[in-house]
Amino acid sequence: MKLAQRLFYYLGGFAIGLILLFFFLGGKKTSCDYSPTARVLKNIRIKERVFSEQALTNMQQYQIDTADISHMLLKGSVDFSKSNTKLDSCKIYFIEGEIKKQNIGLIIKNCDSIAKVNTLEIIK
Repeated sequence: MKLAQRLFYYLGGFAIGLILLFFFLGGKKTSCDYSPTARVLKNIRIKERVFSEQALTNMQQYQIDTADISHMLLKGSVDFSKSNTKLDSCKIYFIEGEIKKQNIGLIIKNCDSIAKVNTLEIIK
């Protein structure tokens, strides 16, 4: 068998394999959240969010809405040195990110069924 025929069969089989993969895995919502930051943010995103009075007041003052908070939970980063992850019941995370060209810091209490945004502050 010539090299051109081998290459043709290899590429044909490879293409069929890719099509089957896209067919079987195309409809599933899979994600690759392996880093600790990505896992924490995903865990907070899937829970019901509750805002404290202080957080709501600061959101009104800085003209930030819940869509901005959701975007920050996608693109933000968790500062584990400022977080308290050793608690048994509800872990407390410090999340920082940029919203409307302002650096924002969130302190979120992550419990079993809800995630409470305790503090929202501008970081200078």
